[in-house]
Amino acid sequence: MVVTGDLGGAYLGLQVLEREKAVFQVNPNSQPDLDMYSYIIERQLKPEARKDIPLLLKELGVKPTAMMDISDGLSSEILHICKQSNVGCRLYEDKIPLDPQVISTCEEFNLDSTTIALSGGEDYELLFTISQKDYDKIKGNPNLSVIGYITHKDTGKNLITRMGEPIEIIAKGWNALR
Repeated sequence: MVVTGDLGGAYLGLQVLEREKAVFQVNPNSQPDLDMYSYIIERQLKPEARKDIPLLLKELGVKPTAMMDISDGLSSEILHICKQSNVGCRLYEDKIPLDPQVISTCEEFNLDSTTIALSGGEDYELLFTISQKDYDKIKGNPNLSVIGYITHKDTGKNLITRMGEPIEIIAKGWNALR
């Protein structure tokens, strides 16, 4: 399994904007300093589809075996691919790409960065699978992160924690109707 870019930024951008809105409602004269959140706010306010990735994959000679955008959170999308393909997976927590601003904002808000990456939504990065023979073509590419692999259905759908413990992946993804 491979993802483009990094995850969790759009959700955290929304959290910062919601906090600043609450501050403004209490004190309309306050002026927020959002410079330290510029990346994650931009991820929320100006989402961009990864139109560059199909060309990159073509140049690398890689044809995905499954692909979808990460609009509802990584966990939901992984489970969609597994269900549609009748397979299991192993996703490695320490391989999930996180921007430093995501990590620092998670710490500030006392949120778990892995949970945000798995469930945040609206990142509009891509999740895809490739043939094992194409691994060498993509490894080390700064636009792509290998985060796990597909397994037989009977092995389940698991997140492997930083401590090496398997945890069943459940979908707690973004729901625009909440």
